[in-house]
Amino acid sequence: MHDLWSWLTGAAWPLWLSHGVDWRAGAFHESLDLEGRHCSAEFRRLRVVARQVYSFSLAQRQGISRADEAVELGLRFLRDHAARPDGGYAWRFGLDNRVIDDRRDLYDHAFVLLALSTAATVQPRAELREAALALDDFIEHHLTHAEGGYLEGLPPHLPRRQNPHMHLLEARLAAAASFGDERFLDAAARLVALFRARFFQAGSGTLAEFFSDDLHPLEEPHPAEPGHACEWIWLLDLHARLAGAHAAPEEAAALQDFVDAHGRANGTGALFDVVGSDGVVWGRGARLWPQAERLKSAALRLDTAPDDLAEAARVLRGYLRPDGLWHERRLPDGRLSTEPAPASSLYHLSCAITEVRDRCG
Repeated sequence: MHDLWSWLTGAAWPLWLSHGVDWRAGAFHESLDLEGRHCSAEFRRLRVVARQVYSFSLAQRQGISRADEAVELGLRFLRDHAARPDGGYAWRFGLDNRVIDDRRDLYDHAFVLLALSTAATVQPRAELREAALALDDFIEHHLTHAEGGYLEGLPPHLPRRQNPHMHLLEARLAAAASFGDERFLDAAARLVALFRARFFQAGSGTLAEFFSDDLHPLEEPHPAEPGHACEWIWLLDLHARLAGAHAAPEEAAALQDFVDAHGRANGTGALFDVVGSDGVVWGRGARLWPQAERLKSAALRLDTAPDDLAEAARVLRGYLRPDGLWHERRLPDGRLSTEPAPASSLYHLSCAITEVRDRCG
């Protein structure tokens, strides 16, 4: 694991701070191509701003040069360009940082809350807590769904997904840890209850991804993403620790059993992108981010499956380049893609490698 930590702190964070920040415009680049380290995107996304604030807040904890400036740049972008009068945040921006799509997106709002909460651990300021409380109020007052959980966004649209709820749980747990407000932990508990009641499918031991308006899975067998299963395993454990519980929920064990039985490719060991709830592989591609999420779930079972963390680390290493960039996906024929490295994946890598380093040393 030491080599992954060295790669993150010595290559990835410095490279993205040098080339992934549009210092002149006061924003972040969407991606970097693997050769010239240029970005060809003609827009900026809220989720990239929020995820980079998160990633560079972790870098700031380690004293990485200019990470503090990048965090402040991102917070300023959220405040001056993204925040809207109704309490929400705009979705997409031009390269001049002006809003070009003013919709409200639950997934992206979850990451703004995560960004504010994580930045507060290295820049403890009252305005960050106030912004987090105001954002959580917006989510509760404007995005709550009558059938449980939250709308996908405004304007409302289908299908409904578990994924934004999962990241909202992550953000609220981070807010509870950062700010100490009981409301965040209470709201997190409601999301865990929703997972158990609607998202988790006890019959197959899987996590459904897409739902009707009344939160019934849209198809059977339904798609089950191994990477999201690993994220939920980690989040259920984190919630249990923050809430004072000790035993891992049985749902987490069921998700892990499904991933072990059906989620990995023979040969490479990489997690598939999507598997059917009947165990049939829906596509043999393997993106980077599920491999990072597997690292987090593997670290939770060092006592019962000690080889899993070493294998997860080996698989992840296969995607990483020495310069701090990465290959975003392994193609069905086994080759690694050469597409630009998306900035949004730095969140997965920063979170996973930092979590495992903190837990395992």
